Amino acid sequence: MANRHLSRSLAMQSLFEWDERGGETKKLPEIIQANVAEFAPGIEETDFVDRLVQGVVAKQAELDEIIEKAAPDWPINLIAPIDRNVLRMGLYELLFADRHEVPAKVAINEAIEIAKTFGGENSGKFVNGVLGTVYKELGEPGKDEVPAKKKRPKDVPYDEMPIETLGGAVVYARFDEEIKLAMVHDIFGYWTLSKGRIETGEKAEQDTAKKIKEEMALEVKILASLGTNEYIASDPERGKIRKQVKYFLAEALNPTEIHLPKKEEKGGLDDVRWFHLAEVPDLKMYDDVLPFVTKAIKQLNDAKN
Repeated sequence: MANRHLSRSLAMQSLFEWDERGGETKKLPEIIQANVAEFAPGIEETDFVDRLVQGVVAKQAELDEIIEKAAPDWPINLIAPIDRNVLRMGLYELLFADRHEVPAKVAINEAIEIAKTFGGENSGKFVNGVLGTVYKELGEPGKDEVPAKKKRPKDVPYDEMPIETLGGAVVYARFDEEIKLAMVHDIFGYWTLSKGRIETGEKAEQDTAKKIKEEMALEVKILASLGTNEYIASDPERGKIRKQVKYFLAEALNPTEIHLPKKEEKGGLDDVRWFHLAEVPDLKMYDDVLPFVTKAIKQLNDAKN
């Protein structure tokens, strides 16, 4: 149904604009009318656009919580605005729409196509991953009745949140006289650092080296600490948790062409590459990762001089 696809596109554009304007509900009718007039003046199903947009806005808090649980390492505000609103719309149709009118697989496929059209290179893959996770967790909505909801973990004060320790590293290698950094690329479109859960204490460096080998297929030697970063993520079982990442400078012992192991290709990463030091500042990176990369590059440049 071409009109329904167009209506969903209009709904996404309206939600995106509403989000960018600060989420003021009273502006929704004006935004919807303007988008319909500009992009689809002859459309007949404006009621569908209105219902979809109003439904997403009414359920926004609940939808955002589900998104954070399905993608726990990325808070909702770090997700690109287009992707964020495609996810909200897709989840709304998946969970709350009339299932006879919008089957689950239609809701997911439509969201993926809209993400591919309006989002970035990896938007379709990201939306597919998040909606697929929710679909698998719930089972097919409406089939043999919706399963009873799991009891939602209570939010606790910051000081009482469980802490999970991760280890990560800025990995470099020497190719003749040239230094390169190894970076991994995630499904959100960011180049970032390899990391994984580790044990605290004396084994932190050893565990970090092991995680890098698992994620990047590289043997590394940990050389120095670069500091610690902390962020809050949502866990489906434990609720809000504090993730503390210990970052290190590490040298690849036998640098080669690198690749993602098969299991990583199905997870949150989709690429890994070596970069010249001069290329790194132009990469799209997370704000909380950039200082550690900058510090590592400075140390490497100072060591050359």
